[in-house]
Amino acid sequence: MFTIKKYVVADSLEEAYKLNQSKKANILGGLLWMKMGHKTIQTAIDLSNLGLDKIEENDEYFEIGAMVRLRDLEVHEGLNKYFNNAIENCVKSIVGVQFRNCATIGGSIFSRFGFSDPLTCLLALDSYVKLYKGGVISMREFVNMPYDNDILEKVIIKKDNRKISYMSHRNISTDFPVLTCAVSKLGDKFAVAVGARPQKAVLVLDEENILSCDPTKDEIEKFADYVEGKLTFGSNMRASKDFRSHLCKVLVKRCINEVGGM
Repeated sequence: MFTIKKYVVADSLEEAYKLNQSKKANILGGLLWMKMGHKTIQTAIDLSNLGLDKIEENDEYFEIGAMVRLRDLEVHEGLNKYFNNAIENCVKSIVGVQFRNCATIGGSIFSRFGFSDPLTCLLALDSYVKLYKGGVISMREFVNMPYDNDILEKVIIKKDNRKISYMSHRNISTDFPVLTCAVSKLGDKFAVAVGARPQKAVLVLDEENILSCDPTKDEIEKFADYVEGKLTFGSNMRASKDFRSHLCKVLVKRCINEVGGM
């Protein structure tokens, strides 16, 4: 539960940005995680009148406004056709349809939650964020940036014909993920993103060229070990670090097989 002292529907991104510079201001998204806390918000900033709730496509990329709901991603025909249903797969297990009809992509990505399924998926793609003041920044850079008071306008996903597979493990179907994994393949190059470690997602590249264009079983086994060795895992109420470490190798192998392995 939270208390709002002042509620402002912003008429422009500039107005929203200026209001958000106060430490007592908050940008409102779907309000799904915010309502779980107990705080007083001096100024609540609503972006719903700024046209950020659209998914647009051209020949080079998809643009996803920060206020687009996760359910809109799940059912978007163009996104799912182009990315082998990975976008649908990365959101379809997030609580339930009613929740996904409220939760926004901007809230999930800007907060860089450790449990964020979309962040893991987008890291494995050629994706970017557009910040109001910071401009266009690659997702790979953004995920490690410190938090600030900028405003996320859009998520951009380039069309580069890469294949991608997304998988997660949950103790029950609508729970937070125990581990998330996305593997993409562009030409003969593979990229792996692993999240919910329970820390935020991390990208691992095949810098040692372990995988060939059509990797063998031995190559996949070796690369899964390589990825697991590059990452750190922790324990929480959902799983131990040892289980997550083992699960990482399992999901990496399954995703590689789906995008072009044995």
